[in-house]
Amino acid sequence: MSTSATLINHKERIEADLILLTVALIWGSGFVAQRVAAAHLTPLMYNGTRFLLGALVILPLTVRRLRQVTRAEWRGGMLAGLLLFGASFLQQAGLRFTTAGKAGFITGLYVVLVPLLLALVWRRWPRPSAWIASLLATGGLFLLSSPGRLALAPGDGWIVACAVVWAFHVILIGLLAPGTEPLRLALVQFTVCGVLSLGLALILGRDSVEGLVAAGGAIVYSGIASVGLGFSLQVVGQRLAPPTDAAVILSLESVSAALFGWLLLGEQLTSLQLLGCGLMLLGMLVAQLRPATSGERLYVAQATGRPAQPVEEGY
Repeated sequence: MSTSATLINHKERIEADLILLTVALIWGSGFVAQRVAAAHLTPLMYNGTRFLLGALVILPLTVRRLRQVTRAEWRGGMLAGLLLFGASFLQQAGLRFTTAGKAGFITGLYVVLVPLLLALVWRRWPRPSAWIASLLATGGLFLLSSPGRLALAPGDGWIVACAVVWAFHVILIGLLAPGTEPLRLALVQFTVCGVLSLGLALILGRDSVEGLVAAGGAIVYSGIASVGLGFSLQVVGQRLAPPTDAAVILSLESVSAALFGWLLLGEQLTSLQLLGCGLMLLGMLVAQLRPATSGERLYVAQATGRPAQPVEEGY
């Protein structure tokens, strides 16, 4: 492989990382909208309306190519939509009992869960750094969620469960993205998640027109930015970034969530909770401080159609 070809690979990887960083910033800002909507709508109604709005946003860009949807995009998109439904419901349910900043940090645990799940389910065993990262993140979660007490608030438990489902979603998108068209895959998963959420919300009938009006701004922002733009860019970025790389970058949404919660909602964190945030961030970084494995090099090679070794060389 020539030097110029290697540089092109570096450039593509950097572009993918920047795309995922943009997604993290968008998702972090979306925690504020979710927190506002939680006061007016049930999780099912909010998720149903925002994901269907997100599907409508990207529909004009995909309508001419809908007949070309592959079996992998249909089946993979439906499974991704189910995971998205579960994760978004758990997250929104938890946001009714916790702050936007705390929810963002706890959700970021998926950066540690991704390599662990890859080891347990796909037999990609993590190096010692991953176990150290798990302990750091667990200690940080304890300080952040319940400083000085061996207990989690109800909302924090919902968000922890959400982090587990998010981890599976990141892994699945990483497996699907290289062989699918990003917008078609995004459209299928948005539609599945939106229809399931809205259908259950209408059956339960716990929402009101007044609540929809009050949460209208949050729905519009989240549907267009967090869903339509953010989740679509996630698929684009993960076409080149291995799951563990993607997880550490996307986890920066927790930092973004805390920042926007402080700026827009006036949310505060105690010194112990700030220490917990720091431990979680350190855990997220330690989980990635290792050379690229052969599996990750193969992952990128499959996405680019190029030999595996030069893709990661010097990165």
